[in-house]
Amino acid sequence: MAVKRVCLAYSGGLDTSVILHWLIERYGCEVVAYTADVGQEEELAGLPEKARASGAIDCVIRDLREEFVRDFVFLALRGAAVYEGSYLLGTALARPLIAFHQAKVARETGCDAVAHGATGKGNDQVRFELAFRALAPELAVIAPWREWDLRSRTDCIAYCEKYGIPVTATLKKPYSIDRNLMHVSFEGGILEDPWREPDEDMFILTQSAEAAPDEPTQIVIGFRRGTPSSIDGEDLSPAALLTRLNALAGAHGVGRVDMVENRFVGLKSRGVYETPGGTVLHLAHRAMESITMDRDVMHERDRLAPRLAELIYNGFWYSPEMDVMRAAIDASQGNVTGDVRVKLYKGCAVVTGRRSPCSLYDPELATSEDMGSDALYDPRDATGFIRLQGLRLRKP
Repeated sequence: MAVKRVCLAYSGGLDTSVILHWLIERYGCEVVAYTADVGQEEELAGLPEKARASGAIDCVIRDLREEFVRDFVFLALRGAAVYEGSYLLGTALARPLIAFHQAKVARETGCDAVAHGATGKGNDQVRFELAFRALAPELAVIAPWREWDLRSRTDCIAYCEKYGIPVTATLKKPYSIDRNLMHVSFEGGILEDPWREPDEDMFILTQSAEAAPDEPTQIVIGFRRGTPSSIDGEDLSPAALLTRLNALAGAHGVGRVDMVENRFVGLKSRGVYETPGGTVLHLAHRAMESITMDRDVMHERDRLAPRLAELIYNGFWYSPEMDVMRAAIDASQGNVTGDVRVKLYKGCAVVTGRRSPCSLYDPELATSEDMGSDALYDPRDATGFIRLQGLRLRKP
């Protein structure tokens, strides 16, 4: 494959530092380094200088934090997307956004190819490359981990020593970490033993339930048409809202998940996740829907939710079926407006109240104190209702 200029998804870490140099050596091409800020809290200062020192002709940094939460995290929230019952899709949601802007930067800088550092066993290679095929099929895709003869972190460090590439990585890496505003994920290394309990000092966003405060914290989360909009009455931008919730819930040890999941490529993988703010939002959103959403609309959305999670996890964000999902989700959220109160305490988040100007809940109708009949509900009607429902259950 002949390429002249490549746009590389670049973090400045070991893998992408090696890839940058390898692309120049292997293809004799120019490299534009591209970095997406999705809230990973890595030091972005100095990255352009580091990239150029490693051979890049330019380094483009895009702040995508607000877009990430607004258009990706909150859409998954409205759709109740949870993969295999536990994973809130933090990494999977970030990849299509990163790929979208990478393709955009590639076009803006005259590149004829894009490159990524995803490994040949993971989901991210699929997510990146399906996005590229949908958004910029004219760009060639280079996946070094599927091409080169480097097979390990040891090989990468040796490569850096050979070519004088400045990195601070060492051979001691007990697990890999991916962080954004939605979550922190840990996998590989010592975590590949599914019986081994994660080390407490591994966690970043949450403290243990044992170390959490002895007094609970109550917060009120406001929603507008299914989208979180405020905390304790204060309107916040999407990124600011999730950042604050991460801090509040993380302090109480909320949002840890340890699971073995099924990767799209056919492997099982153990992942440990911290998603404090996202965990609270999913709980609160469900509570908001409980008083504002029509029963059968909710049930239809719930039937779609596992499929939505699967599409996101497998990398089909820019697919025709995903467009249909978005339309259905948006249509379901028109009345999901109001406030939900949540108590945070010792690793738990518990809903303690909900209210809405669009509430479908009628306390006068629902009360058990008055069993008399009225124009809307006559208990005597239940006799025929039950008889008809039971027709097919009668034994022949």
